[in-house]
Amino acid sequence: MATDVSVVRVFTDADGRFGNPLGIVAADDVDEADRQQFATELGFSETVFVHRSESGTASATIYTPAVELPFAGHPTVGLSWWLREQGHPVGVLTVPAAPLNIRYDGEHTWVRARADWTPQFTFHQVDDAAEVAAADPSAYDSGHHYVWAWTDEEHGALRSRMFAPMMGIAEDEATGAAAVRLTGELGRSLNIVQGAGSRLHTTVDDGWVELGGRTAADASISV
Repeated sequence: MATDVSVVRVFTDADGRFGNPLGIVAADDVDEADRQQFATELGFSETVFVHRSESGTASATIYTPAVELPFAGHPTVGLSWWLREQGHPVGVLTVPAAPLNIRYDGEHTWVRARADWTPQFTFHQVDDAAEVAAADPSAYDSGHHYVWAWTDEEHGALRSRMFAPMMGIAEDEATGAAAVRLTGELGRSLNIVQGAGSRLHTTVDDGWVELGGRTAADASISV
């Protein structure tokens, strides 16, 4: 029997371009023991399996093509946006790491998280955006590597790319968890352009990082 997969792109620009694709599947449609294989075959950088509970809440599990994650940024932002589009806006989205506070602000969806919920990233600060663009994904054969450079340090603007072979992702188009981790380390709000042109925004307050951006719907598929 075919399984329906809704597809959205998370952290698009203001015109709905770019963004990181996310697969969204009803939890009841795939047994827990089969979810990793399903996500592997689907091939998105992350796939979420969602259970809608009472009004204003939902829960989800998150898988890359290689591993399950307790928390990730683009899946939680994208899923929360999609739930609102489905008539089920949430104030709390529960993932294995913790219940997450969700906020909607116009076109932006925001998730509140802690930096220590994210994987350990190796951050490579380079001199400029041209050096970021020149980074070679094949140079990274393990771990999680985030290459970045300031484009306007005064205003917290930077250019980045992320390579995560341990997650089964040669290059990730937009990485919310890395944005959360870097925001925590720098202790300041950031405006990030990642990958081909995806846009991520963060704020920080007393150890909490809020991650936000735009999401756009793509055509659903059946698997």
